[in-house]
Amino acid sequence: MAIRIILADDHQMVREGLRSILEKNRDIAVVGVADNGLAALELARESRPDVAVLDIAMPELNGIECCRRIREELPAVRVIILSMHDAPEYVYRALSGGALGYVVKAATGTELAEAIRAVHAGRRFLSRKIHETVVDDYIRRGGRPGSASPLDVLSAREKEVLPLVVQGKTSREIAVLIHISPSTVATYRSRIMRKLGCSNMASLVKFAVERGLTPP
Repeated sequence: MAIRIILADDHQMVREGLRSILEKNRDIAVVGVADNGLAALELARESRPDVAVLDIAMPELNGIECCRRIREELPAVRVIILSMHDAPEYVYRALSGGALGYVVKAATGTELAEAIRAVHAGRRFLSRKIHETVVDDYIRRGGRPGSASPLDVLSAREKEVLPLVVQGKTSREIAVLIHISPSTVATYRSRIMRKLGCSNMASLVKFAVERGLTPP
């Protein structure tokens, strides 16, 4: 049986390119594609794939938050985060969010296929550009001063709201998307700004883009 996967990336050329490359492997079947995080989550619910390959920076819902929600709702689905970033902070956030694999976009199609096979078998897979010893050390130091991500101060719900805020959505639009009241969204907005030390929207957008939470 072929490994059933879904692909999510907000760039059409990337989606089509990855699909073309992966479908050359007889043991891998692409059963659906999505252009944003919320669409990827819905696609996962509908198709119940073996593996979800998610871009880290997508509109509506970034890859890491999408990963977290897929793992909560569909624990049998294994997730690979696809990213242009190879810094330890990004890898740590992906693994903490439930991803079993992390592949940099500079990797070859062969490496992505290897990653899909590995995570389907229940093994962790990291791109060769990422030294596993460095990542393991970063994880071990995760709770120590100076090594935690700035995002650690946010709650799970605040992390979900943040990329939607910086994409320019109103409180009412966000409320509809994540099923809470507009007043609650407004409360989350103010808490996020305060916790991250951002005095205005421009600084908040800069923070989110630098950490791959939303596309530039």
